[in-house]
Order: sequence, then C-alpha cells, then structure tokens
Amino acid sequence: MPVNLTSPVAAQLLPVAGVSLGVACAGIKRAERKDLLVMQLSAGTRVAGVFTTNRFCAAPVTVAKEHLASSSGIRALVINTGNANAGTGELGMADARATCAALAGVMGCKPEQILPYSTGVIMEPLPLAKIAAGLPAAVANAKENNWYDAAHAIMTTDIVAKAISKQILIDGVQVTITGIAKGSGMIHPNMATMLGYIATDAAISQPLLQQMVSSACNRSFNCITVDGDTSTNDALMLIATGKSGMVEITRAESSAYETLLGAVSEVALFLAQAIVRDGEGATKFITINLEGGEDEAECKKIGYAIAHSPLVKTAFFASDPNLGRILAAIGYAGVSDLDVSKLELYLDDVLVAEHGGRAASYQEEDGQRVMQQSDITIRVVLNRGSVDTTLWTCDFSYDYVKINASYRS
Repeated sequence: MPVNLTSPVAAQLLPVAGVSLGVACAGIKRAERKDLLVMQLSAGTRVAGVFTTNRFCAAPVTVAKEHLASSSGIRALVINTGNANAGTGELGMADARATCAALAGVMGCKPEQILPYSTGVIMEPLPLAKIAAGLPAAVANAKENNWYDAAHAIMTTDIVAKAISKQILIDGVQVTITGIAKGSGMIHPNMATMLGYIATDAAISQPLLQQMVSSACNRSFNCITVDGDTSTNDALMLIATGKSGMVEITRAESSAYETLLGAVSEVALFLAQAIVRDGEGATKFITINLEGGEDEAECKKIGYAIAHSPLVKTAFFASDPNLGRILAAIGYAGVSDLDVSKLELYLDDVLVAEHGGRAASYQEEDGQRVMQQSDITIRVVLNRGSVDTTLWTCDFSYDYVKINASYRS
C-alpha cells in the first residue's frame, strides 16, 4: 500500500475557471475503466510544459511539443492510459496526429490546438479507433469540478490517485491552483513526472509561465526517483486561464510572480512526493538530504547513487540497518575528489559514520529503531561547500518485481 498517502477527497479539489474536464471508458486496455481524459480550455488560456529527455520519446510528446510551438492557442489536452504510443515509429506519429484531428472535429477547433498525451505499454500500436470513439463522451460530460475523476482516469499502476488544490491571494485577488499527476514506476524523470497537469486561474505571460513550470519542476519532479528509469512519455504541463480577474504577471522580479511560483511549486512537490509514496510496491518513503556540497550537480550525483542502489533499497525494505551499503554508494557516485574522512552520515537523528568509518557512538539498535519507520531521512553531510539538495525515493519490495513482471498481463 502507498506510504502515508490517502486518496484525494473530491470536495477538496477546487475547480479552476476556464478548465473543464471530461472522462470516458474507451476500453483501451480494460473494459469499464476510465482511461480517456479531455481537458477543455477557454480561449486565451496559456499552456507551458517540460517533457522527457528520453531519446526514444513517445509520438504524443513530439506532437505536443510541435503544437505548443505553433502558437495556435491551445484549446484542449487529451490523455489516454493503457498504451504509451512510444516506440511505434511513423505509425505512432500518424496516430497521435489523428487523435488530435478527431478531438478537433468534435470540439470544432484546429488539430494543432490539441495537445496529446499517452501512458501505458511501450511498443504497442495505439488503439486509435477506441480512442476516437470515446472522445465525444469525454467532451460531452466535461465539468469544471471533475478533477477527482480526471485524477483517476490517468492512473496506470498507481494505487492511489494524486491530486491537490490550493488557494492564495495575489494583490487581494483569490487565485486557485489545482493539480493532478500519475506515476508509480519507471520514475526517474530528469525533467518531470510520468504525467502531471497543474492549472491556475492566474494571469501570467507566456514566457514567465514557461519559466515557472521549469522552476517548479526543478524543485519537485526533478528530485524524485523510484527505480532510476526515465520514461518515454513524461510531461508536466502548467495551464493559466487568466480567469481570476487579477492583473497579468509580466515581471519575474515581482512579488506576484514569487507568490504564484511558491504556490505552484508546493502543488508540484506534493504531487511528486505522492508518486514516490505510491511507488510500485513501496513500503518506505525515504528523504535523502545532501548537505555541504560544492554544487547541486555533485549533491544529486551522490544522492541518486544512494537512491538507485538496489542493495540500499532492499535493505530499507527489510528494515535491516546494513548501512555500509550507503557508504559504498557514496563512494562510487563519481565525485573523484571526495574526502570521505570529512563526511558524516546520519539516519534520522542517529550518527552512523564519521572520519571515514563507523561512528564510535553508533549502536545497531539505534539504526534498527529508525529502519522500522515508514518515513526515513538519510543525511549525508559532505562538509566541502555550502550547497544543500534534497531528493526523495522509496524502497524495493517483492511487489515491485511482481508488478513489473506481469505489467502487460
């Protein structure tokens, strides 16, 4: 079960003026399952995003990036689960474009005003006929207060839907932010999450919207990993409808921009951490604090060496304080001039290692006590600079192997 994560409450997910969401059961992988989502956007809405860096990126990623660059005024996003439309060559590109054309026909807009997204099995042809057949129903049942169903419609191996809302005041005007995300495995985005959508009724210029989604992503989705695999389909989108009535934000140096960025980043961080808490088979949520590094790059290099180590992750699953595995991961992380004699390793409040070896004060029972917890913090104090970085990961359990061994069945 997810680690200290509960399903969202529908009544707590606030509508964002200018965004309507409709879902349908298209039967892409299983019958009677919500697997198709259409997000309709009011005219004048601005959209920005970041996408996977995987060179085998999915066809919908390529098409979405093209349509965003066309400056045609995005009117809808369409998301299907059950099929990634990745590793599908020219046919996949044609299918992604045909999906946009089909939705444009239903809505009465241009195909380039549609952004497509897919998630699921890689290297399988997209069931275009099923998706096209489901689009009219998804458009017809669109509602502004449909975020709860939308969060469920984009799930794959997720156990719990991921959604959150937040309201803030900017220059006396109430602004709403609501976000949903999906992801549970194949998580080491190097840009974003599997799929994430954050919408606000704030008014913000297009360049600043792109700057904001990139900054929020770097504070959240770029700091998580479940298994070290970067997906072919990752996308994080930030949508601003401008319907709140506030004055448009045009300066990054303004307090309005900082306030909105802070709130968007909080929503993104919640969703990113929820993905780790719902990691496939996860039983432990692990925070890795890197302190006193020379720069962020070396902090992340060491942090991800720990987070990706199967030996570290399985030890945490077993609640076994075999903490020498963490030292080994730090040592092979690739920081060639790291002075291990200056390094300190903590497990929550327990000093584990210092001066290049086991701390004199460390007792096995102290490590055992911390390892029994479901939320655990690893602190690596490098003592070589002033930069601090935090990453989040989870353990590896038997269920991770079971889930991925039977993913297509």
